[in-house]
Amino acid sequence: MRSLTVDEIEALERQGCSAEDWTRIGVAEDFCPAYIHNVAFYGDVGLGLFDKQVEVDEGFARHSGIRNAVLRDVSIGDNCLIENVGCHICRYSIGDECYISGVGLITCTEGASFGQGNVVSVLNEVGPGNVVIYDGLTSQMAAFMVHCSGDKALWEQLQAMVAAFVGRRTEGCGTIGYGVKIVNTREIVNSCIGDECEISGAERLCDCTLSGTPDASIYIGSGVECDNTVVQAGASVVGGARLSSCFVGEACHVGRGFSAESSLFFANSYVDNGEACAAFCGPFSSSHHKSTLLIGCMLSFYNAGSATNFSNHAYKMGPIHYGQLERGTKTASGSHLLLPANIGAFSVCLGKIANHPDTRALPFSYVISDGKDTFIVPGINISTVGLYRDIRKWPRRDVRIQSSRKSMINHDWLSPLTINEIIEGKKALESMKETAGEDTPFYTYNGCKISRNSLERGIRLYDMALKLFAGEVAAGYDLTAEGRANGKGEWCDLAGMLLPKEEERNLVNAISNGFLRSMADVEMFMNNINDHYGEYLTTFTRDIIINQLGAEEITESCIEKIILQGNEAKKEWISEIRKDAEKEYSMGDVEHAVLEKFINQLEAEQ
Repeated sequence: MRSLTVDEIEALERQGCSAEDWTRIGVAEDFCPAYIHNVAFYGDVGLGLFDKQVEVDEGFARHSGIRNAVLRDVSIGDNCLIENVGCHICRYSIGDECYISGVGLITCTEGASFGQGNVVSVLNEVGPGNVVIYDGLTSQMAAFMVHCSGDKALWEQLQAMVAAFVGRRTEGCGTIGYGVKIVNTREIVNSCIGDECEISGAERLCDCTLSGTPDASIYIGSGVECDNTVVQAGASVVGGARLSSCFVGEACHVGRGFSAESSLFFANSYVDNGEACAAFCGPFSSSHHKSTLLIGCMLSFYNAGSATNFSNHAYKMGPIHYGQLERGTKTASGSHLLLPANIGAFSVCLGKIANHPDTRALPFSYVISDGKDTFIVPGINISTVGLYRDIRKWPRRDVRIQSSRKSMINHDWLSPLTINEIIEGKKALESMKETAGEDTPFYTYNGCKISRNSLERGIRLYDMALKLFAGEVAAGYDLTAEGRANGKGEWCDLAGMLLPKEEERNLVNAISNGFLRSMADVEMFMNNINDHYGEYLTTFTRDIIINQLGAEEITESCIEKIILQGNEAKKEWISEIRKDAEKEYSMGDVEHAVLEKFINQLEAEQ
């Protein structure tokens, strides 16, 4: 940067410009003042070159320059077009080739955090903060924070790691990256805007970070208000959405007036129209309808039916209750779930469920209630067209580009996590049958009712799923290999990442003992676990074959038998799904061409 020449100052003054002190204005070596009009300079200002055109709309380019603006302590890169700033731009570093037009105010104050390091309370709405928001947050790290927030020493270590991570991001002035477009926007305060982001018609961004990249930009649309919020690459917040103390992850969409407070949305989640509060929405969480309230809940691979409502006031002690719907769960239209409640993986909730059920040991179930009695149909969702379509759509709907995929997503529907639950559920159903007898019209499970026919079918479906799982793993992995030391026993789901519980404990110990000292260390540890999923899976499956399917040892002949059993189970599974599709057709709700296309798809899989 060099100082302005006397001739350049005179030219700027003729063009309606003024400066508090011309000696504090620095310019690029080949700077030309021709395209600077009606600009007031205060403090230290740096100006780049203005020798090219800027695309302001598709197929429409205008020459770079600055017109009708007040700048204070601002650095502007090469070939920007900045015009018609209503108030001023203060304490910002603006990258090359930006287009800023029709904005009210862009300003940054000393000590701004840009939404980084903000601690929010998810699940328990009025509880102590349990997740720290920062631009590198993944669904795994957020879930790990929730799991570990009760361990005070560990929680403080995690907070210190995040503080060190965000400290480098919250020093100095606000930033606007390369190729950013900001038009018709009223107010941007204490916010960092990443490369190639576009903000069009927004009302307000305050204490926010938009972590856009050139190949995964962020779009903020008309009427949007964001406070204390971080938005990751590829996401969009549009249509008058209102966000306060939120995190919007990779390739998420928030729009059509959706409002959220103290909520997290991760990888490919899509929410419109409704409302969220203290909600942990893991990968592929969807809510499209008005009158839908997600509150005090932990979700992933989730779909909310219209007018879904979670209630976190059990009585008069305040909104202190929360619950979890494990991966793949749905709520039907008009569902009302009174928290606390815990629903098993890939289940469907229907009606007003008020008895705080815990069905984690009965995955793939329908949970149905009229506000009084709650009925469980165990395992029935295994055999439905809905599940078949769901488990195939999620991988296709991951629209994140490879370079920006931070959250880890394991799409397996039959996994050690669900198989453990299936084994526990099958044992529970068999125990009820043995204890209460085969002639009992209804069995009782955790305050819920299960009909005799439903119980019998649940045992059969769980057995089928167990054999299907073992057969698919045996066909796809080398079960004669020893695998990893861990893998047997309990598994957990860190919002999309499946891992042995023992490895989560190893992660806790590594942090507590000081072996992992930074967020980068923790992420590397998690990535290493995820990379070896197949080996943990092998160890788990070997144990299942011996302890659940009756093999004495893992031999080639044993593996062949398991694969054959798996093939038979798959045929049975496909047959069940076909029956479900034909049932829907018989109700007159599906055209025959649609049924035929679906059946052809099923037959191709056998």
